[in-house]
Amino acid sequence: MGEPTARVRCVAAAPCWVSLMARDLDTARAFYGPLLGWTFEPGPDRFGPYLRAVVEGVEVAGIGVVAGDWQPPVAWTTYFGTESADRAAEGVRERGGTLAVGPLAFDAGRIVLAADPGGAAFGIWEGDLGEDSWTATPGAPVWIELRTADPFAAALFYGEVFDWDRREPKHFEVRYEHERVVLRSEGRSVAALRGSIGTPPHWEVFFSVEDTDAAVRRAVELGGAAVGQPSDTPYGRVARLRDSEGGFFSVISSQPR
Repeated sequence: MGEPTARVRCVAAAPCWVSLMARDLDTARAFYGPLLGWTFEPGPDRFGPYLRAVVEGVEVAGIGVVAGDWQPPVAWTTYFGTESADRAAEGVRERGGTLAVGPLAFDAGRIVLAADPGGAAFGIWEGDLGEDSWTATPGAPVWIELRTADPFAAALFYGEVFDWDRREPKHFEVRYEHERVVLRSEGRSVAALRGSIGTPPHWEVFFSVEDTDAAVRRAVELGGAAVGQPSDTPYGRVARLRDSEGGFFSVISSQPR
């Protein structure tokens, strides 16, 4: 028998899980497995079929489908950890956001699906708290970025909902760099909020890859598409992709060319 799969732990105030709402699990598995080196394990099916993606023995993401005839857009959702899903949900309502689902109990805790005042969807996860960050191994999510018209207003919203200014700096901090509001958890940058015009506000998930350009070519071979050209950023070489069902995400190599 191999080593048991390591469960991702809820990190309060920080993004700590990502999940794709797909139309077909087999289609999503056939695209993301070869592209990001994922293997898969069955997850909770209370809300419909669900898989957990695993990289080197660590859970890194989830893929689910909605049971029934409803077909929402294929999209990745970022989940922020919290000590209390009820308190966070109330904070969303009080600060002009909207609640779509929950709080609901599942096998790893309680979740909420919500949207900020700009319309960007996100999740809230109350689970076993820990200080573990995502692995930097290729295939894992390493960066989450909010694209929105007013990143400073968005930072106030999320900061109040998740009590960013009350966290110990050694575990969590917010800073401004490279024209972004950047979140740091356990000593490394994990997310940012940046200004964006021309696209609906949304949280974009970035997965680590060894070679961004090679990942773009592989995504196209697997039925996906590149959205623009790869580019170098202060955080690495980045490319935006569309999966075989139309879901958007990005890949990033650790060092720019």
